[in-house]
Amino acid sequence: MVAAFATFLPCYLFTILPAPYFKKYGKHPSLKVFVEGITAAVIGALVGAVIVIAFRTTTDIPTALIAIVTIAILLSLKKVKEPLLILIAALTGLLLKSL
Repeated sequence: MVAAFATFLPCYLFTILPAPYFKKYGKHPSLKVFVEGITAAVIGALVGAVIVIAFRTTTDIPTALIAIVTIAILLSLKKVKEPLLILIAALTGLLLKSL
């Protein structure tokens, strides 16, 4: 919990605190380029984290099938609620593990 807090609090603060200034100065070319660069860096970091987590947690055929089905649902259904999908995947994993 401490690790999650330490990871996400700075991101949250760096998003919330300067938000009023982005409205005021958002059209400035230098700021737009800075935000585009930060966005690319964040996307890269998230993709890297997803890849590491995926390789470490996909250890057998059932987890691979859950991952594949989840990705297929995410790509085909645009209005799916992610928390519901996570809950269903978790319950499926628990059910398969108990069998």
